[in-house]
Amino acid sequence: MGDPAGVGPELCLRMLADPAVLACSTPVIFGDPRLLRRVAMATGLPMPGNSSLRDIPCEGMDSLLPGKLSPSSGTAAYRCVETAIHDAMAGQIKAIVTAPLNKESLHLAGVPYPGHTEMLTHLTGAKRTCMMLSSDKITTSLVTTHTSLASVPGKLTVGGILDTIHLTAETMRRLRGYEPRLVVCALNPHAGEHGLFGDEETRLIEPAVAQARQEGLTIEGPLPPDTAFLPERLANTTAHICMYHDQGLIPFKMLAFETGVNITLGLPITRTSPDHGTAFDIAWTGKANPSSMRQAILYAVKLTT
Repeated sequence: MGDPAGVGPELCLRMLADPAVLACSTPVIFGDPRLLRRVAMATGLPMPGNSSLRDIPCEGMDSLLPGKLSPSSGTAAYRCVETAIHDAMAGQIKAIVTAPLNKESLHLAGVPYPGHTEMLTHLTGAKRTCMMLSSDKITTSLVTTHTSLASVPGKLTVGGILDTIHLTAETMRRLRGYEPRLVVCALNPHAGEHGLFGDEETRLIEPAVAQARQEGLTIEGPLPPDTAFLPERLANTTAHICMYHDQGLIPFKMLAFETGVNITLGLPITRTSPDHGTAFDIAWTGKANPSSMRQAILYAVKLTT
């Protein structure tokens, strides 16, 4: 159900009655029934039956307020994700679709992860993972995720870039059914201008691209980020490999905010989520747009069949 003070509970309730979702899956909400009942009453949505609910009692749900940060919200959100991961690893469910978390609430609750990607990586014991945003219009994968911009250069490695390339290629073959055409973005302006603006391109990115090309992948780069997403290039690219969070998410959300899906690559289980946040400003009002959540479920089904 994501952060209980956000739009996640409403989106989950909506999915239980969504024709496209029900046609291909059996959705089960991992959440606190008292909280879900409050959201259902506030939005006019029906409560799930017992078969559609994984009952996870959480403290503080009776007094929790929509749109407000709190330790109890962070704790509840984490417990639901943790339980869903356990059930998925045990084969009791086929995939996890996570409603949005709030990183401040997680921090207030003492949860030691900045987001879903890091949480899933640790709790599943995955050796290599990356975050990918995908839609029919654009797909971007991130070499680094939730970290400061100043720390990005120090976190880049040839191996890490190659891992992102490999994971992206594998997933796009499954989603699209053909050999992908990949573009790798540079880190620095003008792709470093032959070392004038930084050496990450020549020292790290170019060797990773060369290795991937030697393995037979169709791949270009490193390309200057300010031209890598132009319409002509976008039309001929299956996925972009981006060096840091906003490099990939800014163009993605400009083009696919309502229909984009976040996919964690490299896990032993399937996990997707909508590409938006908790939207505290419209929580429990019945105004949440379900498009991205619906698409996240449809992608999860496609990745598990």
